[in-house]
Amino acid sequence: MSRIDYFNDPAAPTANSVVPSVTAVVRDPEGRLLLIHKVDNDLWALPGGGHDVGESIAETVVREVAEETGIDVRVDGVIGLYTDPRHVMAYSDGEVRQQFSICFHAHPTGGSLRTSEESKEVRWVSPADLDSLTIHPSMRLRISHGLDDSRPAPYIG
Repeated sequence: MSRIDYFNDPAAPTANSVVPSVTAVVRDPEGRLLLIHKVDNDLWALPGGGHDVGESIAETVVREVAEETGIDVRVDGVIGLYTDPRHVMAYSDGEVRQQFSICFHAHPTGGSLRTSEESKEVRWVSPADLDSLTIHPSMRLRISHGLDDSRPAPYIG
């Protein structure tokens, strides 16, 4: 299934669903960031995905990161809540989803890099190399907040 992200676009379709989801800023001991090259929109992103019935939100983070990257993680805290109604994702099946994402700090505890049905490439990226990757503005905002150790409280927006 393909996806088009709209951000501050007056021509964006109207949202018809909201699905709670997570993303994770995972850094290795060298300070590199875990990123995936997504299949659905061909952009680089933090690993993450939708919250399933029967799991805690921390369990969602652990499951999604492992599914998409092969890396096991432990959740350390909340970076922010990203619910901007001006960011919608239109899927090829007709769903138009309003963003609702909780971004977390997490650290790796094991596993090894591998791709999945959702990720055509997975890698540890130095923060200095982020500008060379095609990353959606809403994802860049989460990454920026996740890398900013001086931020005292979670972002809510």
